[in-house]
Amino acid sequence: MAILYIIGTPIGNLGDISFRAVEILKKADLVACEDTRRTLKLLSHLGIRVKLLSCRSQNEDFAAKKVIEALNQGQTLAYASDAGTPALSDPGAVLARLVAEAGHEVIPIPGPSAFASLVSAAGGMDKTIIFEGFLSPKAGRRRSRLRELLALDAALVLYESPFRILKLLEDLAEVDGSRYVCIGREMTKVHEEYLRGSASEILAILAQKKEQIGEFSVYISGKKSN
Repeated sequence: MAILYIIGTPIGNLGDISFRAVEILKKADLVACEDTRRTLKLLSHLGIRVKLLSCRSQNEDFAAKKVIEALNQGQTLAYASDAGTPALSDPGAVLARLVAEAGHEVIPIPGPSAFASLVSAAGGMDKTIIFEGFLSPKAGRRRSRLRELLALDAALVLYESPFRILKLLEDLAEVDGSRYVCIGREMTKVHEEYLRGSASEILAILAQKKEQIGEFSVYISGKKSN
């Protein structure tokens, strides 16, 4: 039985790669990845040369067949999405399921995650946290889903692009402006920044900037943790 290792990769700072992940990547016969260019940059930084296979959301089923073929030949494979932990708003879930159904081992190599990193620094007091990832870019659907999530007795973690972060905060301020919010921007990178307060307070800070730069992770407290 061959093994597919699911690798958690840095969300920004390349120094966050784990020793175990490096060892697995060194011994892999083939590395499947979301973007071969991004993964090649990481591997070059680590001094690792290995064959790469594109496995992104648009071709995950097809790529899984190639991965299974290699595993059937007894090869050792690893999978890495662009940044963070696969299957958390990234490809990887389809690949993991199909490989397991084919009778091979699927083993996680824990690593960086924007979700876990934000929760650790947010200072939220919620016992239950719902990870939703990206909401719909369409205003109506975004607000509707946000209302559904805020009705639950749990904190939320969302991801948002720099093009829609202000809209998300405007929606949150309108739907329930009493929630404690913590936003992480460019986490682990040079311009890492955390903003804490209400949606309106953070919106006022970000609105002063000419443009929003970087990816945003958003923690929203539950009803009982305001």
